[in-house]
Amino acid sequence: MSVPDVAPAVKSSSAAFTAAKAEGRGALVGYLPVGYPSVPGSLAALKALCGAGGDGPGVDLVEIGLPYSDPIMDGPVIQQAGTRALERGVRTTDVFAAVEAVCSTGTQAVVMTYWNLVDRYGVDAFARDLANAGGSGLITPDLIPDEADEWLAASDAHGLDRIFLVSPSSGDERIRSTAAACRGWMYATAVMGVTGMRAASSSAAPELVGRIRTLAPQTLVGVGLGVSTGDQAAEVTGFADGVIVGSAFVKSLLAAEAAGTPDDLSGLRAVLAGLAEGVRR
Repeated sequence: MSVPDVAPAVKSSSAAFTAAKAEGRGALVGYLPVGYPSVPGSLAALKALCGAGGDGPGVDLVEIGLPYSDPIMDGPVIQQAGTRALERGVRTTDVFAAVEAVCSTGTQAVVMTYWNLVDRYGVDAFARDLANAGGSGLITPDLIPDEADEWLAASDAHGLDRIFLVSPSSGDERIRSTAAACRGWMYATAVMGVTGMRAASSSAAPELVGRIRTLAPQTLVGVGLGVSTGDQAAEVTGFADGVIVGSAFVKSLLAAEAAGTPDDLSGLRAVLAGLAEGVRR
């Protein structure tokens, strides 16, 4: 499969990685789903993730999740929040408002979604509306480059990054072809199975990133493997260009709702502070 030679996205999410690298550190990518604890509540949480209303730095890049009814790759924490968001009426179009909210803070945003939602919306229409909202690109966990011709064309037409995934089970040729199809950066999921917080980093992570460095040395790599602490974030950014954190942020929102204070973002800000410190060691 050949990928058209096109100019990179004007607002490529790779800028978040290169800016962090210029500071001598790895990038912190933070994930939250739109619609939880409500659509307005999720917009406030996303802005807090960018550092708004806090005393310290925010994430370098925001990954906005679009809840889906069959989240086969999500762990229990993200599944719980996504299910509640769907029950409370979140819609695909709400993700564009979320992108606008993030971009209003000066932080770049990418969307992560299962492909069926994009397909149902209309691939070119989704790319158009994402670009118009200020989004930088799309992470597609269940879409492989071999089956992505329509998305390759739409992302080229609207100047969007396309971020595909590789895992420890990916062969060398799969890593090479995925890197060739990516624009912006590559998502390395360094554990087998569903996402979620883990007590320790995966030993497969540095090995996978090392293989990517050998096979596709120009590719920026963000690693997602259940990181929840500053120590883990520091460890991962010691060998990868960025660390992706989701469940730890979502868990703080679930805890706030369980306490009867769904609008309390102090827990999220505390998690953010620890992670931001970790990537700056």
